[in-house]
Amino acid sequence: MKFRVEKDTLGSVKVPENALYGAQTERALLNFGPSRVNYGYYSYFFVRAIATVKKAAAQTNKDLGLLSAKKAQLIIKAADEVLEGKHSHEFLLGILQSGSGTQSNMNMNEVLANRAIQLANGKVGSKKPVHPNDDVNMGQSSNDVIPTAMHVATVLAADEIIVILNLLAMTLRKKSKEFKEIIKVGRTHLMDATPLTLGAEFSGYATQVKNGIVRIKSCLPHLKELALGGTAVGTGLNTHPQFTTKTVRNISKITKQTFKSAPNKYEAIAAHDALVQFSGTLKTVAVSLLKIANDIRLLSSGPRCGLNELILPANEPGSSIMPGKVNPSQCESMMMACAKVIGNDTAVSIAGAGGNLELNTFKPLIIYTILDSIDFLAESLPGFTFACISEIKPNKKQIQKNLENSLMLVTVLNKHIGYDKAALIAQKAYTENKTLKEAAAALGFVTEKQFDKIAQPQKMLKPSK
Repeated sequence: MKFRVEKDTLGSVKVPENALYGAQTERALLNFGPSRVNYGYYSYFFVRAIATVKKAAAQTNKDLGLLSAKKAQLIIKAADEVLEGKHSHEFLLGILQSGSGTQSNMNMNEVLANRAIQLANGKVGSKKPVHPNDDVNMGQSSNDVIPTAMHVATVLAADEIIVILNLLAMTLRKKSKEFKEIIKVGRTHLMDATPLTLGAEFSGYATQVKNGIVRIKSCLPHLKELALGGTAVGTGLNTHPQFTTKTVRNISKITKQTFKSAPNKYEAIAAHDALVQFSGTLKTVAVSLLKIANDIRLLSSGPRCGLNELILPANEPGSSIMPGKVNPSQCESMMMACAKVIGNDTAVSIAGAGGNLELNTFKPLIIYTILDSIDFLAESLPGFTFACISEIKPNKKQIQKNLENSLMLVTVLNKHIGYDKAALIAQKAYTENKTLKEAAAALGFVTEKQFDKIAQPQKMLKPSK
């Protein structure tokens, strides 16, 4: 490999000749190593979010007369290329770096500066005509650029997960309507309970997902408050008085989102409570999805020795040794993703409490972990939605059989003969392997005709006089 020599404040550094990154990125690669976890939503959304900040800042500095139009256009062109997905191989750093994300900020500064130099037919690494600190980083600090990019990346990624969750909610609502006439045994404590419809059961799942979407959206207003303009500690040192307002407006235009300047830059740099809250919300969504997936797995258990009330699509063979076995693989995939999200929230919580005084120093970990959670959900949800939920069929014969065998239909007799007598009927039916009707008649509490009139499952689905 051929190298060029670049200089920074610590001295000379050998940098790969064809690299657009520079001396500070090379030092980080030597000290921390290239990342083995730099993939997925982290590299996609976070790298583009930093490029968005740089593009917006260059436009602002040009408009304020602080940066020449030529330099600004070169930086903007270079940033646009990054936003288009070019130069992704130049961003090799992961979460293991300075807790402020300084190396990620400088990585972007150097790549944009050197690409701008290339566009101007200059010598890469010369810092002429575009300097990574003086020009690309003008009016900025890693301490406000990185948290700004963290919020921008999270808002954009949240939009994607909202779309995917809406598809799941719609599919569950469709199934709820499809199953609205199917009466089945309810279960509490995994034991037989009073009846409900399969549609009602699925309506509960649909509402869980809908509420999760509402919770995610409720986090967005605080995530749309940006730290940019606070520079090192929140004071705004080295920024033009109009820099923050104009740059945040430019970020909004680029992303087509409505961002605003954080009302208190000290809080925005020193703490990341909005991101901690968002991570907690993702955990809540994951808890909901895990419950739904596990319920469906239970209801489809069998096919002959389980509940067997739902028939899942046979997507792939389920065993390498048991012929003909089919497993609820999409449910299991969803549940594993949920477990990851729940675990990730612990890391974000600890990281959110990290750092001291004017700076949180767990920034790379926070943004990586949040985007990792979104990535896991985004990867598992489409399969769960379209290869499982949308293809579920009810096993009506088994549902009816379970309903007829349920002892909890006796609950409807409470109002007529009292709890104690109804309990005796259930106990007699169970111990003597009789139907509830037979047990009730044998005990003389109600006649078979009276039982048929009272114990109708369809009359047990809502309050009655």
